[in-house]
Amino acid sequence: MQQGDESKDAIQAGWPQQLCQGLEKMQCSLSPAQQQQLLDYLGLLTKWNRVFNLTAVRDPQEMVSRQLLDSLAILPWVKGRRVLDVGTGAGLPGIPLAIALPDMAFTLLDSNGKKTRFVQQAAAQLGLQNVSVAHTRIESLQEAAGFDVITSRAFASLGDFLGATARLLAEGGVWLAMKGQIEPDEAGMPPGVSAQWHPLLVPGTRGQRHLVECRQDPPASAP
Repeated sequence: MQQGDESKDAIQAGWPQQLCQGLEKMQCSLSPAQQQQLLDYLGLLTKWNRVFNLTAVRDPQEMVSRQLLDSLAILPWVKGRRVLDVGTGAGLPGIPLAIALPDMAFTLLDSNGKKTRFVQQAAAQLGLQNVSVAHTRIESLQEAAGFDVITSRAFASLGDFLGATARLLAEGGVWLAMKGQIEPDEAGMPPGVSAQWHPLLVPGTRGQRHLVECRQDPPASAP
């Protein structure tokens, strides 16, 4: 075994403690079995990343915070029965959220075939029966029932995200867009939508992390 491999193995051996401590700081309570599922997912992601370019985060020291904890930071806002993760990539934030919320149904969508193949394989190996994978563009997704939550961590602009998914949002549903620093003047916000920016606590990460919570405005009452 080469020295670099030994160093990576040593870092990965510290993942369980790093995850446990991060969850405590976030006041996020997950069972030992759920924590192990998260670590198993991270192991699969690391293995597939050696061959396929699934995610830009390749440093083992950053993967727990930037993949797992970052995804789980929006847990307090994920409510309802059905969740759509748009542009899920390698399954982020969808797979960590599905592990944490086994009673909710998650649809993970991406147009990249190699990424959806990984997500499908990961969901099967992890036994995530609440996850379905859609290999398609968001414009082509057909769903009779709306989603209570539509989330994204890697979609282009906020306006594009809202516009492309508005037809898929259930009545009273919420959009959850994960962003870096606050951009209150982001162009393209559709009319009739209100947005709130929430700072996110993600232990072990540098820079700002925010959640943009968007809802359709209620119809104006008649005079």
